[in-house]
Order: sequence, then C-alpha cells, then structure tokens
Amino acid sequence: MRFANSPKVFRLFLLFIVSSACIGSAAAAQDSDPFRRQRLRLVKQILAADGIENEAVLAAMRKVPRHLFVRKVDQKQAYFDQSLPIGFKQTISPPYIVAYMTQSIDPQPSDRVLEIGTGSGYQAAILSEIVGQVFTIEIVESLGKSAARRLKRLGYDNVKSKVGDGYQGWAEHAPFDKIIVTCSPENVPKPLVDQLREGGKMIIPLGERHQQVFYLFEKQDGELVKQQLISTLFVPMTGRAEDQRKVKPDASRPTVINGGFEIDANDDERADGWHYQRQNRIVVRGAPQGERYMQFENETPGRGAQVLQGFAVDGKAVRFLDVRFWVRLTDGRRGLRRQEQAALYVHFYDKSRKVVGDAIVGQWSGTFGWQQVTKKVKVPRHANEAVLRVGLNGGVGTLGVDDIRVSPDK
Repeated sequence: MRFANSPKVFRLFLLFIVSSACIGSAAAAQDSDPFRRQRLRLVKQILAADGIENEAVLAAMRKVPRHLFVRKVDQKQAYFDQSLPIGFKQTISPPYIVAYMTQSIDPQPSDRVLEIGTGSGYQAAILSEIVGQVFTIEIVESLGKSAARRLKRLGYDNVKSKVGDGYQGWAEHAPFDKIIVTCSPENVPKPLVDQLREGGKMIIPLGERHQQVFYLFEKQDGELVKQQLISTLFVPMTGRAEDQRKVKPDASRPTVINGGFEIDANDDERADGWHYQRQNRIVVRGAPQGERYMQFENETPGRGAQVLQGFAVDGKAVRFLDVRFWVRLTDGRRGLRRQEQAALYVHFYDKSRKVVGDAIVGQWSGTFGWQQVTKKVKVPRHANEAVLRVGLNGGVGTLGVDDIRVSPDK
C-alpha cells in the first residue's frame, strides 16, 4: 500500500496513535482521580447551588487542589464544605467562604490583589487562577514559609508571598485593585485603607470574637463606602490582635445571640448573628415565641441546610450547658449517611481549635408540631469555645426552629 510506504504519513499516523493514547490516558486518569470528582461535586452541589455564580470563580474552585493545602491527615475531608485546622491555631477557610469572598470583589484578569492569609495559601491559589497578580501575607512564620513553597511547587507563579503583620499591608506593591482579608480584626486597619486604590474594593470580616459580619468596602474620594453582607466566623489575626480587642467574650457565661431570629438589621432575610446559612429562611408568622422563626427545607439527600453560631465557653468554669429551644418537623428523613438528619449539635474546641467533644440534642424524623426541647449538655474540661449547629444537616424535609437558648450550669 502506498500509505504504508510513505515515511512521512507513517510517522504522522504513529504520532496520532501515540497522541490519542496519551489524551485517552490523561482523560482516564482525570476521571479516576477521586479528588477531582470530589471537587466537581463540591462546585456543583454546594457552591453553584448556594449562590456562587461567577464562572471564573467556579472554574478556579474546580481546578485548585484543595487537598494539597491541608494536612495529610485531613485530605479525605478536603472537599467537604468546612474549615480544617492547619496548625498554630489557624484554619483553612471553607470552600464556600473562599468562593464567596472572591466573587464579592468582582475579580478581573488585570487586577493586582492583596490577600491577608492565615497560612495555607489556598485563597491565594484561587485568586491566582483569575487575576493578574496576587500578593499574599501570611501571619505565622512556619505556615507562611510552607505556603510559599507549596504555591511555588504547584506553579502559581503570579503569587508573591511574605510572612508579616497583614494589618500593615504591603506598601511597596501598593496600590491594590482589590484586598481580601481572611481573618477578623475589630476594625479596618488604616494601612489597608491607604493601600487600596481609588475605586478599589476590599472584603473583610469585622466584629467581636464570635460575632462577625462580612463588609464589602469601595474606596470613593479617599473614603470607604461600606456594604454589609452576611454573618461569618473567622479566627483572629494574631494572638496580639486578640489580646487588644476592646470587647472580649466572657467564657464563663456562654450564650447565643439572636436565638429567636427576630433581628435582621440589613433586611437581607438572614438572621443576624448566625453564619454559614444554607437553605433557610425567616418565617414571619406562626412562631411559638415572638414574631419570627427559622425554617429549613431540603429535597436533596446530603445537601446542607443549617445555620451555625460560635460562642466562648470555659470547660474549667462551666460544667454543663442548659440548651432549650422550640422545634417542629414535616416529612423529615435521613440523608445519604446516618448522621445526616435533623438535629441540633454543639461542637466543642480547645485553645488550639481541636475538637474535644460533640453533643447531639435530638435527632428527629417524621412529622410533628411545635414542641419545646430541653437538655443538659456536658462541657469537656478542655473546651475553650463551641459552635452550635442546627438544621437538617443533609437530611430532607421541612424543619422549624425558634427561641434557641444556651446558659451555663456550673
């Protein structure tokens, strides 16, 4: 055959065969990569489903390997929508929070972005996929150095990093088009205001230790114009910053803020004081106490529908918590896993933010009307703070909750 006798054609044929095999192998490898599958599922079922619409942000979240930014022991949990400890009292932010903050500043390919991190480098990596240049300041030296090595190893060449006091910014590279602060000061640090260009945007969580709110600022005529966004919960910037807070929590008197869901100061239909809100809404009629209650609805097994709130509690001073609230349920069923069920949980953490205990106050199914639940919860001796989580937690049905109260029982 003439085809077989043509060296040039034969070489092209071999190249086609080899290339096709390589492409097929690469595609098969991608499809068999469990972490990639988990990333795609996270983006589809959590991020896009709960309001992340920016395509560049979604593409970055699909691409960046979050499991390489956490400790090896936590890699199996990397694509759950939760924070994870990374050492030195710091955490890596949940994927939704990273996507939300990134989307909020409207990132553009030409942007120069300053990011104040807590040590993993993950937020910087997400930004790297979208904007022109990223300048990241990590606050803990050992974490900052390892983050810099990780970012370089993974090829994020448009990221410049250093270890230092993030509140001072990075003056030699200012002004910045956008600034993201992934840890919580009490007020906006002035150096960051000075280093934001005119017309630039900054997102930052502000407030008390366990009661913070995202604010989006835009610089107009040298001043910051603010927009209040959603409630959130972030770790403090440094130990010193924590010590210098004017308002500090009283760990001997743990309590829940806005447990009746009556306060919504910015009228965004989200109860103030509660963060990480998913598939919930405030209902203004039929509350067992007051005028409002919180309702959760979910039809997809495994998808989150809950709210959270953190509070300080000293396990050496408080032996028990008295927890009480109102609850009702319609067509409640478990989700994909045993623990995915309507319930109220209290998660306890020590000073290093390691889990030291969990308590479950009810796990409900079926249908029942309003009833009041009370329970005494034991506080682990080494507890320093707690997070209360209530909702369907991956279960399905319609859950109503009202008048949540937590008080110490010494």
